[in-house]
Amino acid sequence: MGHHHHHHGHDHHGHSHSHFEESREGNKKGLLIALLITTGIMFLEFFGGLFTNSLALLSDSGHMLSDASALLLSLIAIWFATRAPSPQKTFGGYRFEILAALFNGITLFIIAGFIVWEAFGRFVEPQAVASGTMMLIAAIGLFANLLSAWALMRKGDVKNNVNLRGAYLHVLGDALGSIGAIVAGIFMLLFDWFIADPIISVLVALLILRSAWGIIKHSIHILMEGTPISIDQTEVKAELEKIEGVNHVHDLHIWTITSGLDSLSCHIVIAEERNSQHILQQAIDRLKEKFHIEHATIQIETDQIKHSELKCRLE
Repeated sequence: MGHHHHHHGHDHHGHSHSHFEESREGNKKGLLIALLITTGIMFLEFFGGLFTNSLALLSDSGHMLSDASALLLSLIAIWFATRAPSPQKTFGGYRFEILAALFNGITLFIIAGFIVWEAFGRFVEPQAVASGTMMLIAAIGLFANLLSAWALMRKGDVKNNVNLRGAYLHVLGDALGSIGAIVAGIFMLLFDWFIADPIISVLVALLILRSAWGIIKHSIHILMEGTPISIDQTEVKAELEKIEGVNHVHDLHIWTITSGLDSLSCHIVIAEERNSQHILQQAIDRLKEKFHIEHATIQIETDQIKHSELKCRLE
């Protein structure tokens, strides 16, 4: 029978590939709307923070600057992802989206660190804040943030696209900052309790750190060729071994190229007398129907084929 190396990489150019492109267009629209809103409010909060002497507003405007950068970077990443593959970059620019998400997560960490550092100085020496004006600006900022978040949710795929989710978490972090500024404003207006300004700023920074860690962790998992979090590798192996005529599956690797586009490679050992092409088609169909994997490289072989083991463990 010999051994058949079948590279299956064309199915995803059909209906689901157009869905993938539609999702990308929606992501672009959502990001553009959020970018315009965020940039406008960033300037409002920055000058408002200077005018009212509010760290909560200034830190929120600083966070918004990182958000505007994150949204812009996410847009650039989508543009890079549409670039055609080349002999040097056979998957094109898809991975740039994951790099953008990682960068967004790191900038969130830096912004949170800056807020905590500034807040420490105000714990030692609380400063008077024009709380009424601060609350008004923060309320406008909150409305704008919620509008941006809605645009990203409505137009884009926040759930499955790690790049878009990074941008979305930036915007949600801003909304938390605005809520924090409003709460701090209430305490300062009613009780002249100016230490509320740095306290709220630190709480917001901690929430930002939590979101940032999730994005960084997920991005690194993808860059390290980790199995997609929505797929159980042992389940995929068991499903392929259920096919009649399949003896066993080995060298099974599943990874994410970019959000919404997973890839798989494996070797399937079959009985000598079996029809290799029939088994191959069944494997392709099961991967597509049960796991939504449409870019698969499957090598069909018999027990006569001997491969060296992948040297990935210390003896």
